[in-house]
Amino acid sequence: MKLYKRSFNHISLLIVSLIMMYPIFWWLGASLKTNEEMGSANLFPKVPHWANFSDGWVSTPNFTFTHFYLNTFELILGVLFTSIVACSLVAFAFARLDFPLRNLWFGIMLVTLMLPTQVTVVPQYVMFSKWGWINTYLPFYIPHLLAGGIGGPFFIYLLVQFMRSVPKELDEAAKIDGCSWFGIYWRIMLPLVKPALVTVAIYCFLWNWDDFFGQMLYINSINHYTINLALKLFIDSQGSVPWGQLLAMSLCSIVPSVVIFFLAQRHFVEGMSAGALKG
Repeated sequence: MKLYKRSFNHISLLIVSLIMMYPIFWWLGASLKTNEEMGSANLFPKVPHWANFSDGWVSTPNFTFTHFYLNTFELILGVLFTSIVACSLVAFAFARLDFPLRNLWFGIMLVTLMLPTQVTVVPQYVMFSKWGWINTYLPFYIPHLLAGGIGGPFFIYLLVQFMRSVPKELDEAAKIDGCSWFGIYWRIMLPLVKPALVTVAIYCFLWNWDDFFGQMLYINSINHYTINLALKLFIDSQGSVPWGQLLAMSLCSIVPSVVIFFLAQRHFVEGMSAGALKG
């Protein structure tokens, strides 16, 4: 009876998984089709059109998708570095230091988690425009350098929970040895909260990689286009779309996200589970 029930559960999960993965299979098949085959009921074409990948890669005059990939990594890596440094420093201050109105400032920071992004879009754009930052990556770097930007308050909250779980006796022992607060942060705290830092890095990478709206808002030159913005170049003014090339390039655009997640999956799961237990 147990064997029958277990088999039934596995078969049910397999069927549900296949149903949920059908759009991905369709995506893979459509990326190998010509425009004439897009309306066919076949999931995969009889003759795969691999040229969609090579033609799509060089479809933009004077630019290839290599250029757009480099732009995207330039943007994401800068955001990633500034966000991890700033958020970990702010979280360390909230978790380990005593300063006036600490709880009030921490509460205000948590309130920003509930603030819709749409509320701040217009004033931020006006401000960055007056400073001459439009069509640069500064509107992405500077907010993250100040522990803001996409996910900033959430990252601070996550790191604070981890740092509060570290015994304060370690701080006192380090002070006796002559260690400064920055030394405690650098030599003791960061190594101990490595799973949380990896979790923050993954979230920051994925959320900013998928931030089409922000990139479209602040970047208007093809020379600075990211992968997300480059994909919309396949749609011309007459509405003619090479769907095979578009789907092939969109498939290529998710490869870094998938690779990053699977390479850091162990640390990510460890970080989230530890946060659930310690928070």
